[in-house]
Amino acid sequence: MKTFAEIDLIAPLQRALVDEKYEIPTPIQAQTVPAALSGRDVLGCAQTGTGKTAAFALPILDRLGKQNPPSKPNCPQVLVLAPTRELAIQIGDSFATYGKHLPIRHVMVYGGVSQTSQVRALSRGAHILVATPGRLLDLMNQGYIHLHHLQVFVLDEADRMLDMGFLPDLKKIIKQLPENRQSLFFSATMPPNIIELSQRLLTNPTSVNVTPKSTSVERIEQQVYHVERDGKRDLLKTILTRPDVDRAIVFSRTKRGANMLAQKLLLSGIKAAAIHGNKSQGARQRALEAFRTKQVEVLVATDVAARGIDIDGVTHVINYDLPAEPESYVHRIGRTGRAGAAGLAISFCGSDERSDLHAIEKLIGQKIPLAPGQPAPPPVSAQSKPADAPRGARGNSRHRHTPNSGPGPQRTTGRGSTEASATDGKPKPRRRRKGTQRRQQSGQASS
Repeated sequence: MKTFAEIDLIAPLQRALVDEKYEIPTPIQAQTVPAALSGRDVLGCAQTGTGKTAAFALPILDRLGKQNPPSKPNCPQVLVLAPTRELAIQIGDSFATYGKHLPIRHVMVYGGVSQTSQVRALSRGAHILVATPGRLLDLMNQGYIHLHHLQVFVLDEADRMLDMGFLPDLKKIIKQLPENRQSLFFSATMPPNIIELSQRLLTNPTSVNVTPKSTSVERIEQQVYHVERDGKRDLLKTILTRPDVDRAIVFSRTKRGANMLAQKLLLSGIKAAAIHGNKSQGARQRALEAFRTKQVEVLVATDVAARGIDIDGVTHVINYDLPAEPESYVHRIGRTGRAGAAGLAISFCGSDERSDLHAIEKLIGQKIPLAPGQPAPPPVSAQSKPADAPRGARGNSRHRHTPNSGPGPQRTTGRGSTEASATDGKPKPRRRRKGTQRRQQSGQASS
């Protein structure tokens, strides 16, 4: 395998790599960088934590460093799309690190913050734009971003973008891309819809697959506890106070659950912070920085953070709730075992989550072993199933109603409550307020 010194990168990039003590490329870098340097389109399949950012950032910086083009206001030459704000910021930081000896400017645009400073930065000109799809489209529609000078387009974490519902936005963005461009496409998994999207984007690409399809990271030890919901919190506290837990990420299925869990841990004397999509960008960055600097020991996150956190030294990932999508399990546990380190992924599984566990085991091609000392779980009997909350009821149940649960049809009022109609099946008539009747009578008289 070649070292970075043997790869044909310009001197300023080589200096930056020496500064960062980069010597041997990772497999994705070794196979992607030469192809991208030659101008080929690339279709890359690799898990997070394998060095994908450097795999596309180094060829891009090499290209711009050789051309030394002026930066034009509102007209980037490179566009990198990422699904989350955290990932966009990390990609921007990587461009700054690798390109610190080059006169190359980059700008990051993402939602959750005011666009004013982003618009100002774009107007000053930037070679590289790192963006999330929603904010990019918004600024394009306002006339602040034009893509007709684009030379390179990068789509990172493509499968995560589709999971988050960005496909309509992606199609609109793709229509605005110039045909004469280089495209670099990266995804952790390659389901059919991702393959179809890559075929639309890429021309005769070099395919790079450095991980078996849809597998977990082998160096991560995995365990499962079969525990019902009312026992999960005590079990979590017990695990987090073990001496081997240095830095842990706990995954909750809902934002509300993440907030509540972080608060309960704090009350128990465990330093914890929550991070999810409803948090402001400033709050999310503060939580990440506190976690990175060990001011907090535990980060409680929803799946928005599954691919957006790139912090070394995470010793444990705990799935407090199993994910609804089995692919998310792979991305969650990939937060530990990074940079060659070992990691432990622990999952809590209630009787109502058995099907989720089976789907995960089918995806990764192995059975997740029981945690030490754990007895085999009892079979889920038909009689016990009604006691468990249905899949759709795991979040906030205040706005849930079941159409056929009453004696007759139901209707949902404007206040979010559900009223049963009369037992004969006819809608119960609304009683008009007296004021409404007087206004109607007055209106009829005046007409």
